[in-house]
Amino acid sequence: MSSDSSRLDRRTAIKWMLAATATAAITDRPAFGQQAAAPATKGYGTDPLLNQEYAPGAFWPLTMTDHQRQTAAALCGLIIPAEGKIPSAADLKVHDFIDEWISSPYPDQQGDREVVLSGLAWIDTEAGKRFGKDFAQLSHQEMCAIADDICHAPEAKPELATGAKFFARFRDLTTSGFFTTPQGMKDLGYIGNVPLAEFKDPPREVLAKLGLV
Repeated sequence: MSSDSSRLDRRTAIKWMLAATATAAITDRPAFGQQAAAPATKGYGTDPLLNQEYAPGAFWPLTMTDHQRQTAAALCGLIIPAEGKIPSAADLKVHDFIDEWISSPYPDQQGDREVVLSGLAWIDTEAGKRFGKDFAQLSHQEMCAIADDICHAPEAKPELATGAKFFARFRDLTTSGFFTTPQGMKDLGYIGNVPLAEFKDPPREVLAKLGLV
């Protein structure tokens, strides 16, 4: 997990969220008690401009408290840890991306808002029950002990079903955010949008199949 507690620049975070909207995994949202109040804002409309410099707070206030953000960062870092030259999801501040995501006033994001906020409270409570500490204060082994019990919903114990549903959605958001960063794309080996030094003709058998020769 990153030791840097500074926030990601909101201009960057909002652009990141807009770019990831089309690629974030869409799954069934579980129900988590009383719904959190939605932000009173209309957002950016149906056709956001990705090349515009959005000012912090231009569309919606952020949702997470400092404590929730610390919990989210710890969980992001656990789900995608640093490996070699690739930083962890927490190092890339994916938790700020998730905060921006759940703060926006759209149906999918608002469903995730309730899931994420209630789930962060749940995992803190579970950490307190097991180890007497908040989740962000746990050792790596202690975090893994909780995550291992909720990382596969079909095998989770009935009393952990709520946590398992939260973990599934939070993992989707974490991976969606991580793999839309340059570092995440590099980790995947994605080389799109890169100019070629030279362009080779397609194989003749391919052209023949297409009826072009």
